[in-house]
Amino acid sequence: MRIPESELIINSDGSAFHIHIRPDQLADRVILVGDPGRIEMFRPLFTTIECSGASREFAWITGIYGGCRFTVLSTGIGTDNIDIVMTELDALANVDFNTREVKPEHRTLDILRIGTCGAIQPEIPLGSFIFSHISIGCDGLMNWYEGRDTIALADFEEAFKKHVHWNRHLPDPYFVRASDKLIGLFDDCTVKGMTVSASGFYGPQGRVVRQGLAMPDMLSDFESFEFQGYKITNFEMEGSALAGMAAKLGHNAGTVCCAIAHRYLKDANTDYKPRVAELVRLALDRMTSC
Repeated sequence: MRIPESELIINSDGSAFHIHIRPDQLADRVILVGDPGRIEMFRPLFTTIECSGASREFAWITGIYGGCRFTVLSTGIGTDNIDIVMTELDALANVDFNTREVKPEHRTLDILRIGTCGAIQPEIPLGSFIFSHISIGCDGLMNWYEGRDTIALADFEEAFKKHVHWNRHLPDPYFVRASDKLIGLFDDCTVKGMTVSASGFYGPQGRVVRQGLAMPDMLSDFESFEFQGYKITNFEMEGSALAGMAAKLGHNAGTVCCAIAHRYLKDANTDYKPRVAELVRLALDRMTSC
């Protein structure tokens, strides 16, 4: 079936509409970062840079590290941008941009998001690397797609909603497990995480400035939730959409974050960039074994 122009927009240079990458420029190993400026952390580490580009918040480079080809792409903030990025990355891999038809053989991408987060458990120190074994989508994105229940952990969802007294005005949360392949790559060097992906930085993460919260006990309820050996470890804003979209589209994906704030201890580290640089190198080294 041919995909119409209105559903998948292709630029005149043959690149995907938002991220401006052509199919031949996309590597099988993809690293996602939020901040476009973080792309610069990768340039000196690559032995070769094949190509690069930028459009809005989507900056990218494709190059070689450790003998392996990587594409590093910034997404900006939020699960809505992950919806754009994952749809277009999958199209680059699995749609023929000339015929607009799905390719007969599926190409699987290995996609890792490197980010920052706020820890909520007292035993997790600032600077920890937390790998999201399970992501909790409080944004509602995956509820827009058919088959959402086929990739979601229903027992986690029901236990969570009951424990935190989920507000009926909010979208149903979804729980998605990261790729076992990527979990295995980082299992010995990261904290096992169950991570909330929030739809905002303030209220959706329990911060109060001048507006109260729909769930006033949210932080303490999240901290005390425990199910099947997992506790909620941290907040960030993109991982659930990545895990959900990847699971639906047949890619391996996961999120690893450096804890730069501690919601339980009311502490934060603004000089976190050296620690994130350590995470970048660790991630590249581990991903070369994909």
